Amino acid sequence: MAIFMVVFGVLLMLLTCTALLKWNEVRYRKKGLPPGTMGWPVFGETTEFLKQGPNFMKTQRARYGNLFKSHILGCPTMVSMDPDLNRYILMNEAKGLVPGYPQSMIDILGKCNIAAVHGSTHKYMRGALLSLISPTMIRDLLLPKIDGFMRTHLNFWDNKIINIQHKTKEMALLSSLQQIATLESSSISEEFMPEFFKLVLGTLSLPIDFPGTNYRQGLQARKNIVSMLRKLIQERRASKEITHQDMLACLMNSQENKYKLSDEEIIDQIITILYSGYETVSTTSMMAVKYLHDHPKVLQELRKEHLEIRERKNPEDPIEWKDLKSMRFTRAVIFETSRLATIVNGVLRKTTKEMELNGFVIPQGWRIYVYTREINYDPYLYPEPLAFNPWRWLDKSLESQNYLFIFGGGSRQCPGKELGIAEISTFLHYFVTRYRWEEVGGDKLMKFPRVEAPNGLHIRVSSYC
Repeated sequence: MAIFMVVFGVLLMLLTCTALLKWNEVRYRKKGLPPGTMGWPVFGETTEFLKQGPNFMKTQRARYGNLFKSHILGCPTMVSMDPDLNRYILMNEAKGLVPGYPQSMIDILGKCNIAAVHGSTHKYMRGALLSLISPTMIRDLLLPKIDGFMRTHLNFWDNKIINIQHKTKEMALLSSLQQIATLESSSISEEFMPEFFKLVLGTLSLPIDFPGTNYRQGLQARKNIVSMLRKLIQERRASKEITHQDMLACLMNSQENKYKLSDEEIIDQIITILYSGYETVSTTSMMAVKYLHDHPKVLQELRKEHLEIRERKNPEDPIEWKDLKSMRFTRAVIFETSRLATIVNGVLRKTTKEMELNGFVIPQGWRIYVYTREINYDPYLYPEPLAFNPWRWLDKSLESQNYLFIFGGGSRQCPGKELGIAEISTFLHYFVTRYRWEEVGGDKLMKFPRVEAPNGLHIRVSSYC
């Protein structure tokens, strides 16, 4: 009798699962939709997507083609792996498409975040952001701060085993904090850093608002960060005798700045700057160290470029704009690292109305996942695509080719691209001219859904001289 009950229970569970899967498929079986599977109710195929990553995408493409439907990250989604369609989507946002980032990201980064707004509001907020990180601002205001920070941050690494993943995360956040609030950055960084790390984890989680979840902790971290930034703004207004030369001063100076923002908008802009630069700068820096270690000839060429710059300077002379512009091979290393490591897998858009794409009808409210990862490994664009070959980027035409999406595309191409390159270049300058290094511990790397070393990436550092 007991065996019969167990068998009956298993059969009932299988029938229930089959019925749920069938019901979910029928629910999304609408004429004109792309082919594909939708998985479970509510959860869809999110688990398979996150566990299998690129293999999930390749399997679905082999079955259904470059366009297929799925249900991932809490929403019915059309996945596009077609390079031409991806370019069209990124270049034509206003035509029925708006950002489609997960709800957790929008909730935690703020409703004024540049990723959440669209139309005229996006244009205005992007203009305000670009005014902070223009080439002139980088040259005159930000690069001196970056140089001073990197010199200090890389001190005392000699004869130590360090977790370069942790160090580059610290570097990306603290360098940005100094650019935003120079005088106050050292006093608020200790309290700010743990809250920011919780905020980042919260944006990458399902929006489940229960105690202990990353989402709940991310929301609380946002509240704490907003409180710190609001206090900072109030203190600056109260102390008018101090002249500040940083991003926050530019945002608050409504008389000289044509973009007049409310305090809420200023705070969301600051969080945007911190968040958008953190992941890309820290991960690209870490992976550059990894690839340089694994490819001695590349390291030799990079070091040669930076030693030549140092030979033209006194030991304490900073990196200047002309030095940054001369770092052609360094820029190539950064581009090749971003391509091969694929720091950004794609971008999300959402339909504001029913629309037709490549003969398929996409309902209103669906997400479109512009999946650009595979383009990075296209042998027609990048011969021997799995080889780490920065020399390919010395042909400047590669930076302007139509299918370069490693920094996004269209009106939402990463506005901080050149600032990020300046930070990574300055970090590499002081790292390779001061130190040599070797990996210890055989640490493993994950490439999806984020590029990271789950247990850290440990290196033994010694003096180069």
